[in-house]
Amino acid sequence: MTTVHKEDLARNWLRRYTGSGPDELGSWILLTNFQNYVDTFAERFGVPVKGRGGPMTSATSPTGLSIINFGIGSANAATVMDLLTAIEPEGVLFLGKCGGLKRSTEIGHFVLPIAAIRGEGTSNDYLPREVPAMPSFKLHKHVSQILVERSLEYRTGVVYTTNRRVWEHDEEFKQYLRKLRVLAIDMETATLFITGFANGIARGALLLVSDRPMVPEGIKTEKSDRSVTAQYARIHLELGIEAMSRIGQEGEPIKHFTY
Repeated sequence: MTTVHKEDLARNWLRRYTGSGPDELGSWILLTNFQNYVDTFAERFGVPVKGRGGPMTSATSPTGLSIINFGIGSANAATVMDLLTAIEPEGVLFLGKCGGLKRSTEIGHFVLPIAAIRGEGTSNDYLPREVPAMPSFKLHKHVSQILVERSLEYRTGVVYTTNRRVWEHDEEFKQYLRKLRVLAIDMETATLFITGFANGIARGALLLVSDRPMVPEGIKTEKSDRSVTAQYARIHLELGIEAMSRIGQEGEPIKHFTY
């Protein structure tokens, strides 16, 4: 009986899920939930989008920067991070959206999470709940430097990651979020941080505040999300491209420590 090792399985499934094989992806990776980010990236660099019709899509620039749209939710986030063990990337940056939970977080602001609370459950399959979900500091340092250079509004703090999609009218849950004093809420960040740590992958997240779900007029709708995308998606993607390109050219290696 032939034994299939984890590394071989990840390499085999990487192409199946993303449309790109291990030799076609770069060592620096942007992750996103949005196909328009991948399309814009591919158009900018004049490269094809791979994986159309499959569960994920991807594109890679001539300089070796890749982007993957892995879909929505913590299960998909964990899957893509497991698959990326096939190439052992130097670093991964998630470009996602989040709901701002504080009055100081306005639509269009960026959030650079210092940690994420693991409310999604998926990460429990990787490490005990006591392990904090945190980014790689050196990666976030490069991102924050670029935000400052561009004089863009951003916040740092803790985000809450949940598997729940429709919770905006659950007053008990909203009160729980107030007690946690978290800055924002999303569906993937904690999972990406934990699975990155478990797999030895340097990781970070730059989130765009797309809604303010704690107040009725701030709840996301299809119309409001289109408006946010039209105003802020391009700069969000540009920040990710610049950050990962610069850290690849200028930064010292991001070490992954094990204990």
